[in-house]
Amino acid sequence: MGGGRATIVALSSGALPSGIAVIRLSGPRVQEALRRLVGSVPQPRRMTLRALRAPGGAVLDTGLVVFFPGPGSFTGEDCAELHLHGSRAVVAAVLAALCAIDSVELAEAGAFTRRAFEAGRLDLTQVEGIGDLIAAETETQRLQAIKRSQGALRSAIADWRQRLVALRAEIEARLDFADEGDVGEVLPDNFHSELGTLEGSMAAALAGYADGRIVRDGFRVVLAGAPNAGKSSLLNALAGSEEAIVSPEAGTTRDVKEIQLDLGGRLVRLFDVAGLRQSASAAESEGVRRAEMQMRQADLVLWLEAPDVNAVAMPEGLNAVWRIASKADLGGSGRGCDIALSCRTGAGLSELKHRLGQAAASAIRGETALVSHMRDKESIEKALGFLAQARAAGEPDEFLAENLRLAGQALMRLTGEIEAEQVLDRLFAGFCIGK
Repeated sequence: MGGGRATIVALSSGALPSGIAVIRLSGPRVQEALRRLVGSVPQPRRMTLRALRAPGGAVLDTGLVVFFPGPGSFTGEDCAELHLHGSRAVVAAVLAALCAIDSVELAEAGAFTRRAFEAGRLDLTQVEGIGDLIAAETETQRLQAIKRSQGALRSAIADWRQRLVALRAEIEARLDFADEGDVGEVLPDNFHSELGTLEGSMAAALAGYADGRIVRDGFRVVLAGAPNAGKSSLLNALAGSEEAIVSPEAGTTRDVKEIQLDLGGRLVRLFDVAGLRQSASAAESEGVRRAEMQMRQADLVLWLEAPDVNAVAMPEGLNAVWRIASKADLGGSGRGCDIALSCRTGAGLSELKHRLGQAAASAIRGETALVSHMRDKESIEKALGFLAQARAAGEPDEFLAENLRLAGQALMRLTGEIEAEQVLDRLFAGFCIGK
């Protein structure tokens, strides 16, 4: 029956009330739970209309039941889904009836996906892809998350590791059989070319990280400039709502405010930061420090200049800057600015949105990227570092083999084959119950 492992159950559909509620089960006592609740175990993978009954025989609801036998299920265990009326009372009664069965308990967040990982149905990159898919808000995010959840990075890593194994086999054969004359004294001519090809493949995937990061985390745009240059007004105008306080008093914005826009299927994150100036106020000075930090992390800075506000110096070392002539309704030449606009009249706002969408699109150079998480980047960089050491001239065979082994370990951390628990705990904290 699966030993002492609990059978887990949870509502896996959206908030109640709803048209339909889906309750999901997984574990060794799924078949027993179905027999108690609906009388018998339905034929696998076929939706069956059944009455669900309480332990005393009273009908709780009538709904569709489907059974997925392990190991060919999402979690690798016996699984079932109950498709019921989306009433709070119905769901509460059915969950209570299920949890009355010995060793059946409510699932924690991400518990079903964790079991799929533990059963080898998913690797850690695919689990992260599911998390990205749950969080996806734009079309490009959805496409990238689907690619990851379906195993695109997993397949690439499997190919890299297979090549590493072949390279290690060449070296270890020399180490094991050098005294027997069965292997040559030097590595085959194609050894270093194969190693270089492997490095090139991994480096090409790593080069897509900037694109993957922008798709996943959004194209970061910071609204900056002097106090009262119109940053908060512009944020509100782009959001279509009063997100930030607008006041004639300079220095109103002291913390970072954010809105998110879907422009052409791409996530654009806009940050309104404190106006830059010297201040005796500790709170405002901290706001200015945070503003400058946000500006240096931005993909694009919109530097606002208004005719009724004294100019301030722009910080150095920014990635990209557009100069915006704000408050165009007050006059002013706007000379040297990229866009002139007025939040009061709406002039220039459509042009700005259009150009922001174009900037976000052009920042993503290719198709959805394999590498989109910082964890991916760090693991592949470590693996490439070990390969570079392996390729260094004059390395003894023992060091060469060890560096190839360490490169493989770095990739195993990425897939979760080693040292996965901390990553899983952090990742599943963001999952919903029932996933």
